[in-house]
Amino acid sequence: MAKNPLKDFITAELSGWEKHETAGLIIVFLIIIVNASVMKDDIVSVISAVCGILYTTIAGKGKISCYIFGLMGTGCYSWLSFKSGLYGNLLLYLGFYFPMQIAGIFAWKRHLNSRTKVIEKKSLSNLERAVLAVIIVCLAINTIVIIKFCGGSSPVFDGITTILSIAGMYLTVKRCIDQWVIWMIVNGLSALMWLELILQGTKAYATFIMWVVYFILAIYFFICWRRELNKR
Repeated sequence: MAKNPLKDFITAELSGWEKHETAGLIIVFLIIIVNASVMKDDIVSVISAVCGILYTTIAGKGKISCYIFGLMGTGCYSWLSFKSGLYGNLLLYLGFYFPMQIAGIFAWKRHLNSRTKVIEKKSLSNLERAVLAVIIVCLAINTIVIIKFCGGSSPVFDGITTILSIAGMYLTVKRCIDQWVIWMIVNGLSALMWLELILQGTKAYATFIMWVVYFILAIYFFICWRRELNKR
């Protein structure tokens, strides 16, 4: 019987899910949908949240299909950032996330476990972490100054999350567990940033929920990846 590559790919991507992971996704999506109906949320915000949460969860599972939802979510979030005056995030998503996610597809494809079709994880050395920290601090300071000069609505939050997100995306493509520590910081700050915008009148409740869920997922997948690396 001839093989069906598409069927085999879908089967591999749907395998290895825990019941609590699937249940968690269903609960979160129900919350987003109910919230969108009650609060009359922006439809683009809802789509961005759903795609973003699927991307983060599937990436945490180490499955290459995450980039499909990542690209869709990138387009939606770019529009939201533009409308909200978050120019650092807009530049980040269009100028960096979009091409890096395409690069991630090819990078992950070269490092998939032949049996499970899940990526092989790794960790940075202490020296690499120190160098990365210095680069992040220097770039963040410069970015904050630039965004403030351009009249961005939240220059500090926007600048810090922009640079940390660049580092996090780079580490995601490189399959490093260290990405999850950076995502914890980015997601926590981003949640606060969007909460501030909501209090100012922006209707993007689903986006706020998305960042809170991201924060929880970053903690969860850091634990999962650390457990897997410790078994080696």
